[in-house]
Amino acid sequence: MTTNPDPRPRVTDADSGEPVTVAGASCHACELATLSSVSRCPSCGEGLETARFGPGGTVWSSTVVRVPIPGRTPPYAVAYVDLDDGPRLLCHLDSDERPAVGSRVRLVGTTVAGDVLVRATP
Repeated sequence: MTTNPDPRPRVTDADSGEPVTVAGASCHACELATLSSVSRCPSCGEGLETARFGPGGTVWSSTVVRVPIPGRTPPYAVAYVDLDDGPRLLCHLDSDERPAVGSRVRLVGTTVAGDVLVRATP
C-alpha cells in the first residue's frame, strides 16, 4: 500500500524563538509565490527558489464551521489568508470567532491535527 505525502504546508517550529513561517518557493522571473513542491514555476516555467512566507497575513475570506465531521469538533473558524509577500493558504483560527475580511492575522504554528494555525492580531 502506498501512502500520499501530507499536502499541507510545512510550518516552522513555533518553539524555536523565531517567527513562525511556512516553506514554499518563489519564481525569480515572474515573482509567483507557491507552496507546492514543484521544480518549475506553474505560471511561466522558469526555475524556483526556496522561500519562507509569513508570519503575517491578511484575511481574504473566513467562516465558522458548525457541521461535525470526523476528526473535528465544531464550531471552529477557518480563513483563507494572503501571507505577506506570499501565497494564499487555508488556515485554522485559534478561536472559534470568524475574523473580518481584511483583518490581520499571524502564523502561530499548527493544530493538533497538523493544520496551519493563525491568531488574529490587534
